[in-house]
Amino acid sequence: MTDQKLSLEKVRDRIDSIDRQIQELIAERATWAQEVARVKGEGLSAIDYYRPEREAHVLRMVVDRNKGPLSDTEMVRLFREIMSSCLAQEDPLKVGFLGPEGTFSEQAVRKHFGHAAYGLPLGSIEEVFQEVAAGHADFGVVPVENSGQGMIQVTLDMFLTSEATICGEIELRVHQCLHSQSGRMEDIRRVYAHAQSLQQCKTWLRINLPNVECIAVASNAEAARLARHADDAAAIAGETAGRVYGLKTLASGIEDRADNTTRFLVIGRSLFPPSGNDRTSLLITVNDKPGALYDVLSPFAKHDVSLNRIESRPAHTGKWQYAFFIDVSGHVQDAPIQAAMQEMDGAAAQVRVLGSYPVALP
Repeated sequence: MTDQKLSLEKVRDRIDSIDRQIQELIAERATWAQEVARVKGEGLSAIDYYRPEREAHVLRMVVDRNKGPLSDTEMVRLFREIMSSCLAQEDPLKVGFLGPEGTFSEQAVRKHFGHAAYGLPLGSIEEVFQEVAAGHADFGVVPVENSGQGMIQVTLDMFLTSEATICGEIELRVHQCLHSQSGRMEDIRRVYAHAQSLQQCKTWLRINLPNVECIAVASNAEAARLARHADDAAAIAGETAGRVYGLKTLASGIEDRADNTTRFLVIGRSLFPPSGNDRTSLLITVNDKPGALYDVLSPFAKHDVSLNRIESRPAHTGKWQYAFFIDVSGHVQDAPIQAAMQEMDGAAAQVRVLGSYPVALP
């Protein structure tokens, strides 16, 4: 046996030893997770054990401890799956998302909840809100913003009528691909995709497929499903959707922006405690008078609360009346936010806390 083979065998033996230790520790962690369930009491479901602020704290510690060679994103993904499996030992979380199978929304579910959660593919963003409100889903995941195309208006509008609470946020890098059944670019006469994806890839489409018909559909997975049944059609969708629907990939990374990212919100029915690095979303309507918006915003500056985002939408309460969606740094229980909200009380017609939740992890 050569020294090189001997050295390789030693390395493999060491890897096997580490694997045994990892497996033993994962089993021990799962046992302690069962102990948490025992302490909390019998007859509870997964949603009673799920604490996003605790998960965020644990995963931030993972990032702080990480010295490589795996990236922070990879380490977070691995620990997320361990936590997901431990939580799901008795009763997995049920999470609604914009379906069908293979959408970016489903990818966001897996990134945030892990593969042990039970995904519920639904037909629309509105239906995700409805299923969470009815208790058929423990949580829902809905897109709210794209780095290049801005806010998803239907999601904002749902908060005007829904009592849903924001429990978390997810940032997902979105890589678009062109898929077809035939695998030949020259066969394509029409391209199916979600309207947002068509916008994200409009420059690539103009240069490479200038004469095809672009047809907006409910989701990219639906686009892949339609393209599966037509040799002269293609779909813009993620790699997962192309694989699920058995399509050939003609081009990858066709999004116009290299940093193309979609932000998703996790919606539920409860407000959770602070995690230590949080964001608060507010829905505010103002009185119709000069300086009303200034009167609402100035208390945040006075109390050193950072505004991350402000977006206006028709309030659906009357013509030319608007609601403002405002994101600020911190948790609603933090003293500066409490002070700012008390000060704005007289200036705003209505203030609703949509949620306070951990800032998205890598």
